[in-house]
Amino acid sequence: MNMFFLPLCGLVLGLIIGALSPITIPPDYAKYCSVALLVALDAIMGGIRAYQEDHFDNSIFLSGFVVNMLAAAGLAFIGDRVGVDLYLAAVVAFGTRIFQNISIIRRHWLEKHKM
Repeated sequence: MNMFFLPLCGLVLGLIIGALSPITIPPDYAKYCSVALLVALDAIMGGIRAYQEDHFDNSIFLSGFVVNMLAAAGLAFIGDRVGVDLYLAAVVAFGTRIFQNISIIRRHWLEKHKM
């Protein structure tokens, strides 16, 4: 339970700050922001999964986050230049990984808390 408290507080705080902030994101950057959000969620879910499986490594977590962010942003940028929605490939790939990690996290949690 303690493992989820700090990230959950950070998520709630970030949502509150984002909702109250007068800053708006131009529609031209919506693709990049959606891909960035998916990469961040994928990294978090992968980190939680690795922690539950007792093989979390901070350097792998951070390098994976940075490399995946650059790859996804690169796809979105190249797609914009060519006129093709390549960011959708990143959305599908990271979306699939997020749901796979969530299902594995759920299984670990259910096995740990069997009644």
